[in-house]
Amino acid sequence: MHHAHWDGRVLAVYAQSKGIAYAVFEGPQSPVDWGVKGLKGDRKNIKGLKVVEALVMQFQPDAIVIEDSAGKGSRRSERIRRLYRSIESLAGSQIIEVHRYSRAQLRQCFDEGFGAWRKQEIAQTIATLLPELAHRIPPVRKLWQSEDPRMGIFDAVALAFAFFRFDAVSEKDQ
Repeated sequence: MHHAHWDGRVLAVYAQSKGIAYAVFEGPQSPVDWGVKGLKGDRKNIKGLKVVEALVMQFQPDAIVIEDSAGKGSRRSERIRRLYRSIESLAGSQIIEVHRYSRAQLRQCFDEGFGAWRKQEIAQTIATLLPELAHRIPPVRKLWQSEDPRMGIFDAVALAFAFFRFDAVSEKDQ
């Protein structure tokens, strides 16, 4: 996978129905932290935005990467779309650049380099590239099962990889 040069910190955020998954990178092969913060009860967007605010304060990212939930073909709920818009507003108030990638762009990123197209294949590819995440990969989901929250970590990492693949350019390179 081709990676543009980047010498900043990236926070990739993937909103889920029951939480916020995130991954922090200092380069394409340099993950700093990752995880899932669960959200319970009412007011999930307010709670989710507070989670992202805390991550911004802790990691001081130069860029935030989120899913393009407004793009053609997106099946994300209106609540998740509103949360992503709130994250963009937060980033704007902190003067942090925001990058958005659609599911199609993530598939393109991993299909071109690795022949991975489905979410599970992308997660397995990420686990191969970043062995420190391999123990977090969830088992293959059965049709009747809901998605394991840990899959969100791999969605967040995939967003970060798309950033490094398509957009990461430091100010020194411009």
